[in-house]
Amino acid sequence: MAITLGGVTLPGDLRWTDEYQWSPVARSHEYGLTGASIIDLGVKQSGRPITLVAQHEGDGYIWLDRATVDALEALNAIPDWTGTLTLEDGRTFAVTFRDEGITADPVRHIAPHENTDPYTLTVLLQTV
Repeated sequence: MAITLGGVTLPGDLRWTDEYQWSPVARSHEYGLTGASIIDLGVKQSGRPITLVAQHEGDGYIWLDRATVDALEALNAIPDWTGTLTLEDGRTFAVTFRDEGITADPVRHIAPHENTDPYTLTVLLQTV
């Protein structure tokens, strides 16, 4: 099954590298003037990072074609873009790009470029 991001179809075996490196609870801790511990807690409303990576796995490399990378770059170039990310297991998230949005590198440099040239990819998203 595939992953979709704003209408762009991606391989279903992209890896969500920071899936368990985030907590929905915001915590802060400090000591008051009396020395008592003061703990503030709250539930985060958005901002969960979702980093999808095409990287080497035991069965080989995950590559995307240049046309797919170009389609993602077109979304990334839209200011304030938000869309739906649907993972291969059916979970959906409202997302936007974070930081640089995507990074892609050709597997090998070939000139002129073709839409079928293979690329590795990292997609940096966050929930909104």
